[in-house]
Amino acid sequence: MNESQAKCAACEGLTSTLSADQIQKNLRQIPGWEQVQNTIARTFRFADFAQAMDFAKGIALIAEEENHHPELHVAWGRVTVELTTHSVGGLSLNDFIVAAKINRLWDQTEHAE
Repeated sequence: MNESQAKCAACEGLTSTLSADQIQKNLRQIPGWEQVQNTIARTFRFADFAQAMDFAKGIALIAEEENHHPELHVAWGRVTVELTTHSVGGLSLNDFIVAAKINRLWDQTEHAE
């Protein structure tokens, strides 16, 4: 499945978290992300604060479109994103779909690395 083309399911309809095997399989599909307890997270680096804010705005558009909202931590030159599905108390496929879309945004964004 190509997560960057998939759509998030309504969170109210989700009843369980992904298994450890499912999480590891999905992590292999989204380079740069890591599991941190009940979340997946990634930090993106930029040349300055303005680039970081522009990227965060792009993430906000994805989150609104998918109705699945990450925790964003914006600082000078970086944005850290954390995804989890609160309604199930852990990770769902929605988290990986949004992460894949954020990775696609990253690939299309001017940034410093």
